[in-house]
Amino acid sequence: MKLVFATHNAGKLREVKELIGHKYEVIGLSELDDLEDIPENEPTLQGNALVKARTVWNKYGLACFSDDTGLEIDALNGAPGVYSARYAGSSKDPEQNMAKVLSELEGKENRSAQFRTAVALIIDGKEHVFEGIVRGKIAIEKSGYQGFGYDPIFIPEGYTESFAEMDNAKKNSMSHRGRAIAKLVEFLI
Repeated sequence: MKLVFATHNAGKLREVKELIGHKYEVIGLSELDDLEDIPENEPTLQGNALVKARTVWNKYGLACFSDDTGLEIDALNGAPGVYSARYAGSSKDPEQNMAKVLSELEGKENRSAQFRTAVALIIDGKEHVFEGIVRGKIAIEKSGYQGFGYDPIFIPEGYTESFAEMDNAKKNSMSHRGRAIAKLVEFLI
């Protein structure tokens, strides 16, 4: 079965293909020659994931899924949350986003946080939503070169290394996206 992952993010696409394995053929929007940037204007992660999946379903009629992920930091009252990708501005620059988070947490003892992912699947015209959460904390400074987004500053509970210091297999075994995608795959089997 072919599944369209409603993303232009090459890092996410690579990660999800690794998570799903060879059970399904997963393609991104670029493989459909679709360069449209689907707006994420909903107030929730679930809402954004559904909007993106509905856009692809309505346009192509193909089984599809989409995700939206937020970094939720306790000391920042859950921010950046649904605005994680554009926290430091509309350019969606990960370096600027991380710099803003680290600046806002400067001097704060409570660095507890969580990553939360909502995955929306539309198959045969029916909608399904899956969620994955991983708790952890925000590091004092960036470390590591793997992954993407906030990975260099997020340290999952029970570990001393950031997601960006872990190999993909280790990160995917515990990550928010990994947990949500595992629920999606379990549903599809």
